[in-house]
Amino acid sequence: MTPAYRAVVALCAPVMLRWSRLRVRGLEHFPASGPTLLVANHDSYWDPIAIAVAARHHRQVRALAKSTIWKFPPIGWLMDGMGHIPIDRGSGDAGAIATAVRELRAGACIGVFPEGTRSLGRELRARSGAGRLALAVPEAIVVCARVTGTTDIVRLPERPSVSVEFFSPAGGQHRPGESASELTIRLLAEARRGAPRTVPGRRRTAATFRARLEAS
Repeated sequence: MTPAYRAVVALCAPVMLRWSRLRVRGLEHFPASGPTLLVANHDSYWDPIAIAVAARHHRQVRALAKSTIWKFPPIGWLMDGMGHIPIDRGSGDAGAIATAVRELRAGACIGVFPEGTRSLGRELRARSGAGRLALAVPEAIVVCARVTGTTDIVRLPERPSVSVEFFSPAGGQHRPGESASELTIRLLAEARRGAPRTVPGRRRTAATFRARLEAS
């Protein structure tokens, strides 16, 4: 792990472990080395932090993250130090995909949020980036991560209960004839199963209450 990555995880670990009561399951499904593609649902800015802390004794996860994060130089420097890869959302960004493919082939773990942004309680279409990476690097192991509870982290004084579950896709790895888009849709559906779309913020919204009722 890079020094910047270790530092950020160390700083955020108390928030996730003590305040957020982070529970981690399924690390046995997450390879500790070798080309790995991690596909997760996305509801909160805390999702990548929750995943990083959950896997802190396992390996570094390098995320494909929206390029606008790099607009603020200190944050951009930190993102580079953590090994994350900027991608222009919605443009196909062949350069970012090529970088991710190169790093995957070199044995990295690349994390992808197929929704492209936080769900904010909405059902978003799956973008094909994860599938494109899986097809380009067939030797990479695809693992899903289901993240729940991160939208509650800022709802003081209520304490959240955050969970990160790593698992192998029930539908298996890439199937013969399956397109990049079809594969991504399938993986996102599995990550979303049991992870209702909730809205972050200080107060709960009607959409959040609905999502919790549907999941119960």
